[in-house]
Formats: sequence, C-alpha cells, structure tokens
Amino acid sequence: MTDPRYRQGEIRAPRGTQLNTKSWLTEAPLRMLMNNLDPDVAENPEALVVYGGIGRAARNWECYDQIVATLKNLEDDETLLVQSGKPVGVFKTHSNAPRVLIANSNLVPHWANWEHFNELDAKGLAMYGQMTAGSWIYIGSQGIVQGTYETFVEAGRQHYGGDLTGRWILTAGLGGMGGAQPLAATLAGACSLNIECQQSRIDFRLRTRYVDEQATDLDDALARIKRYTAEGKAISIALCGNAADILPELVKRGVRPDMVTDQTSAHDPLNGYLPQGMSWEEYKDAAQKDPAGTTKAAKQTMAVHVAAMLEFQKMGVPTFDYGNNIRQMALEEGVENAFDFPGFVPAYIRPLFCRGIGPFRWAALSGDPEDIYKTDAKVKELIPDDEHLHHWLDMARERIQFQGLPARICWVGLGQRAKLGLAFNEMVRSGELSAPVVIGRDHLDSGSVASPNRETEGMQDGSDAVSDWPLLNALLNTASGATWVSLHHGGGVGMGFSQHSGVVIVCDGTDAAAERIARVLHNDPATGVMRHADAGYDIAIDCAKEQGLHLPMITTPNK
Repeated sequence: MTDPRYRQGEIRAPRGTQLNTKSWLTEAPLRMLMNNLDPDVAENPEALVVYGGIGRAARNWECYDQIVATLKNLEDDETLLVQSGKPVGVFKTHSNAPRVLIANSNLVPHWANWEHFNELDAKGLAMYGQMTAGSWIYIGSQGIVQGTYETFVEAGRQHYGGDLTGRWILTAGLGGMGGAQPLAATLAGACSLNIECQQSRIDFRLRTRYVDEQATDLDDALARIKRYTAEGKAISIALCGNAADILPELVKRGVRPDMVTDQTSAHDPLNGYLPQGMSWEEYKDAAQKDPAGTTKAAKQTMAVHVAAMLEFQKMGVPTFDYGNNIRQMALEEGVENAFDFPGFVPAYIRPLFCRGIGPFRWAALSGDPEDIYKTDAKVKELIPDDEHLHHWLDMARERIQFQGLPARICWVGLGQRAKLGLAFNEMVRSGELSAPVVIGRDHLDSGSVASPNRETEGMQDGSDAVSDWPLLNALLNTASGATWVSLHHGGGVGMGFSQHSGVVIVCDGTDAAAERIARVLHNDPATGVMRHADAGYDIAIDCAKEQGLHLPMITTPNK
C-alpha cells in the first residue's frame, strides 16, 4: 500500500513579484507553505515532515495539492479553513478577515494523548502540526537561534558574570529545533558539545554552518573542547551517538561542563527519541511493529538521560530543560526528582515575556536576501539604543545561512513590533523592498501558549495549565485582521501537554495592510503582557500601565 504522506520530488516557494494567486494575501500563505517543504528547510520534506519528530505541513499529499489549488483561486473576501492539515471549507467572510484559519491536532482533553492521536493519525484523520510546521511559518533553525542565544546569554549572566569565554555547554539533539544550539552557543561566546544520533542531521548542520566540526569519538570531542576552551575560542562540536550512553559516561569520568541542557525530540517517544541499543533504522522498524514497546523503551532511555543530567546538577553545573518534556517522560519512568532542574522559561526567559518580548520573525517573499538586509537596517534605525539587539543582527548576518526564503528573527516586544511592521509595509509601498514580506512568530511567545512543562511552568499564581489564554490570543488576532491564524495542540512537549496559537500578517504596502498591521502587531504581544499581569507579575503590570493597556481588573486606560 502506498503511503499517502510520501511522495518523491522537490518543492520550493516561488520567488519574485509574479503572482500565482489572486493577491499577495493568498500568495503569502502559498509561498510559506511551500517554503516549509523546501529541502533546505524541512527535515523530511518528501514525507511532509518539517521538524519536531512528525511535525507536518499538510496531512497528506492529496491535501497539500488541494490546499495549493484552493489558495490559487481564493478570493479576497473568502477564508479557507484547514483542519489538521486538510482543507475542509471555503467561506465568504470579508476583506479584513484572515484568508486562512488553521486548527491542528486539537483533541478533547480526556483523549489528548499520543496513543489516541496515533490511532487517528494512522486512519488519516489527524496531523501533528508542531508549532510552525502546520502553521506555515517555519524558517529553519534560525527560528529558534535567537531564543536559544538569549537563554545561553542570560544563563551566562546569572552563573558566570556575563562571560562565557573559555566555557562549554553540553547538550543533545540537532534536529530542526536543536540544530540551533551549537550556533547559539558560539554566538554567546561558548564552546559546545552537541550529541546527535543521526549522522544525516549532523551533516545538515555542518552544511548550513550551524555546527563547526564533528568529533570522531568522545575522547576526540573532549580533547577538542579542552583545546578550544583553553584558547578562548567558541567552537561547536558534533558527536554522533546516543545521549543516554554518552552523558552517563561523562558523569563516570567526572567531566564537568559549564552548562547542561537538551533538545532531543523527547516530546514524541514513538517517533523522535532513539532507545538505547538500537540504530535509527531499527527504531523506525520497531515503532511500526511494536509501538507500545518502542515507546516504553524510548522513555526508559530518557530516564537514563535525565538521571545523568541530575548528576551534573549535583556537581553544581547549571542544568535546565529546554522545553522538550524530557523531565515528564523520565518522571513517568520512575525518576521521582526529574523536575529538580528547571525549565528554561522560568529560569531565564519569563521577564522578557512579561514585557511582551518574544520571537518576532519575517520572511522576504521576493526571495532576495537584500530585502532582509534592508529590514535589518530599518530595525537598527527604529530601535537605535538596543546594543544587544544590534549585536544580534550583526552576528545573524555574518553567521546565519538562510534556509529557503530569506528570513530574520529578532526578539522584540510590545510597541516595537507594530512600529517595525508599519515601517516594513511602508518600505514595500515605496519600492525599497522588491516584494511584500510576511511577519509571524513562533507559538512560543508570551501570550500564545499554555504549556505547564515549558512556557507556563511555575507561574506564580499557579495558572500553569489554564489554556484560555492561547484561545483568546487566536480569537483576538482573527478579529484584528491577521492574514492567517492557527490554533494547535501538543507542540514542543507532545500530546496532552500544551495548547498554542500562531499568527502571520502580510505587509503588502497598502493602507488596508497598515491598519491591520497596527492592530495585530499591537494586540498580539499585548495579550502576553495581559496574561502575565493577570498572573501578578509586577514587570507585566508596569508594562501594561506604561503601554496604556485596558485591563479592567488591573489598569485604567489612558483615554
């Protein structure tokens, strides 16, 4: 039987100014969907897998073809509805409504687990959208580089006086998300040892310059780390192997990194995390023949992995979860103190979220890198006093290789996002940019996610699991006129552990776009400030007052 989710061939988004649809508002989702499946972007494009285990862009190839055909004929007062990667309806709305509304992998809570999802997936009734895979705004590993960089920099500030020179980070996972870690470490000034069980992923990161070198074995890796840290060089090293084998060996040898984290695909034990004693091919075969046994074996291996991370923490090494739910998996396998080390958000990132600061990204639909370089300059012009942001943009231009359509990410917050979006729209209007740009973000943002083991871990009011907030975020972005809006379940940490929403808006140079941009790029980060202010964070309450937000239980608006 032919797998409807597999088809040979190569997809790349169109470039230039010639439209394949009836307007830029439908051309943009078409190009970004195709860009998600560009072989330079996606992890396994022939299987529709973009990143994150089985995070797909469409449910199957028939659905993909129909989405493309529908977008090509969609009118500017119609909205396409996509249900778990399948186009299910086109409805008359209005010109300021979203052109696409997406809901991916959402399940009624009692059934929100991998077992039930996998049953639906096998029947062709569901699709795992991860975060930006099924919402068509993945830009390759750059999409998480700055967030990882900000995390490493803040960890360095807290633990090492703000200087990571001569220090090294131990981590694992070089997939679509984890692949950002070696470059982020280098940009933060640290060496890194990055363990990955698939040679093909190491090759991909070497080719795209996200990792500098590959060691032949553990001894070689440690020798390189010793040499580079002594020389004060920030070099990233990949090592092929299973983290659950290598971390315990490092503990046994008494090796002491300066920081330990992990970004394997532990959120999905059946598809993303290699059990000890298996090759990747054996794992994939076992997953088909014995999914329950394979899941158990993967989780038992995670328990070994987490136990080693806990040993590093006992040594006094700063150790943190980077949002893949590995602690939860280990806890379920009997590691009772798995949550003794924190997640990265409460440890390092939450103060940014309180101000609505998060992963703002944009892509040049023209395909011309010069359009991104011009927007980089505009960001510096409009945010002149943020030396940290300027440093990031300079490093990004020097070190980050574009994957697919040229794109950029930078963490900015409430007030700044709308200012930048309106400026980009004006650059399109004036012809300074050769074609429209799309602005989006990760679902990992301040107001768009409920994930008790990641973004909303340890909320000070205990509201970690309240998922009204991403629902409100999606509803408000829809009402505000975003070009496409998505609402997903299970991204990052797996089924049953998160709900989250995404937003994308097109800057096409029109007055109507400017009005939509002003609403969306203010309201979207404002929901993050609102969410954290409601939880009682003083930073968020102060930000809400400074920005004149009307939060009836907290602030009085500036009329």
